[in-house]
Amino acid sequence: MTLNQILLWTVFLSCFSLMIRTIYSNQHRGWSFVSGSILGVTSGLFYLAPNLAGIIGGSLWAVFLLVPLVGFAKVNKLIYQERYRDARRLAAYLRWLHPADGWLEQPIILEALEMGQQGKMTQALKNLHPYEKVETPIGRNATALLFLMRARWQELLQWIQHTIPESLLIQDPYLVTYYLRALGEMGDLNGLLWTIERYERHLRKQGQPIPLYLAWLFALAFCGQTEDVACLLGSSLATLSPKVKTFWRLTAQMATKPNHPVPNQLGQLRDDCPNTVLNHAIAWRTRHPLANPREVLTGASWEMLWRIKTEVRQEVRYGQPLLITPRKAHGTYILIALNCLVFALEIRLGGSTNPLTLDRMGALIPSQVWAGEVWRLVAANFLHYGVLHLLTNLIGLYILGPFAELRLGFERYCITYFGAGIGAMTAFSAIALIFGNPEQRLVGASAAIMGILGAIVAILLQGWLREKSHIAAKRLCWFLVIIALQTSFDLYIPEVSFLAHALGLGFGFIIGTLLLPKR
Repeated sequence: MTLNQILLWTVFLSCFSLMIRTIYSNQHRGWSFVSGSILGVTSGLFYLAPNLAGIIGGSLWAVFLLVPLVGFAKVNKLIYQERYRDARRLAAYLRWLHPADGWLEQPIILEALEMGQQGKMTQALKNLHPYEKVETPIGRNATALLFLMRARWQELLQWIQHTIPESLLIQDPYLVTYYLRALGEMGDLNGLLWTIERYERHLRKQGQPIPLYLAWLFALAFCGQTEDVACLLGSSLATLSPKVKTFWRLTAQMATKPNHPVPNQLGQLRDDCPNTVLNHAIAWRTRHPLANPREVLTGASWEMLWRIKTEVRQEVRYGQPLLITPRKAHGTYILIALNCLVFALEIRLGGSTNPLTLDRMGALIPSQVWAGEVWRLVAANFLHYGVLHLLTNLIGLYILGPFAELRLGFERYCITYFGAGIGAMTAFSAIALIFGNPEQRLVGASAAIMGILGAIVAILLQGWLREKSHIAAKRLCWFLVIIALQTSFDLYIPEVSFLAHALGLGFGFIIGTLLLPKR
């Protein structure tokens, strides 16, 4: 397996996946065009110069897809942390790699938010006024921000209701969140829940989870669901700034006791907060008592609220299993460290591509396992043939491991990992002996990692069958596609053992199913 082959598969799979996800989204058509173009160029090179197709296509993929996607994810994180200056500076560079989908104008909005945060409200509003046009997305967002930054919720609500047609509203997920918050701030809790019910499907289709999470946050906070607000802020909306989190926790507490005096914590938050925009929101909250959900909500609205609570809890359990961010998954990081230590030992003892070194350190050789060297069933899972082999496996473990570990727990996760790896090695040896290939060698952690993939399938299948979670069902479909693509990859690359991967996947699914805690 060469670097060119790996890059080819990376480009084809990632570009095709991104193109399918964004082709029907009005907000992300630029990504669809870029991914489709890179896919077309790489496909042409594959026939004209196959030895260079992966290198050239991978370079285009890295510059015009990977860097902008990772960079814009960082920009969004900075925005939710209210670090508008850092977000503006980063967006000013990234927008030239992807000038579509509104990113070319993004620094203008961020500069206005930065000024508003610093108390330069007059200058912020002055910068936004030239873009105050309903005809363009940046114009609609600029107008909404003019109201939002001064906490003029009634004016924002009236502007959206009387100016923005529904055909435009459903195309802009952030404009929908402004509308939902205005409904909550004005005490129209039934309208808030009904509007979420109406637009939730459109928010899901946009490919940006944060607007949907914000919609849930507004519903839960204004309806006084303190525990679920804390759950959402601690998981899906963990990137929000600490002061914003405190504001919404206090909002939920106030909604449970609408006639109770404003908590001292809210006044303390206002005194300690240098953010002028948040201070305006706090001042509004202080002057305008929240609606009492027990007195306002209808029976149908309570049902919708209960559905949102269920969605939030299922999102925490089954959402974002492939998110590439650091998480508290100590078992995964220990396994990564062990693989790296063993690889360093390989190099020291003679080289990771030296067959004699791998044999001495425990490469799986069915005939020797049958002769009594059963320790190879464990050791082979930590040996790798070359740096590329190690990196591809560790990236897979880093992406898949944390989700499985957090759902299974440390002990069950380790049992699944080692059970799948050892089980696959044992079955592989038996099959090799039966079919007369006793000297076939096998190294790598991929069987154990495929076991983790099988355990994730078991987790999602349980969520779908037992909890009727459509989030788990959707994620399950994703992973079935991943498995199909992995199978194609295994069959295409002769150096990869399809049998070992299939056995690891099967053992992981069985062990994961048996070890899953019963809800």
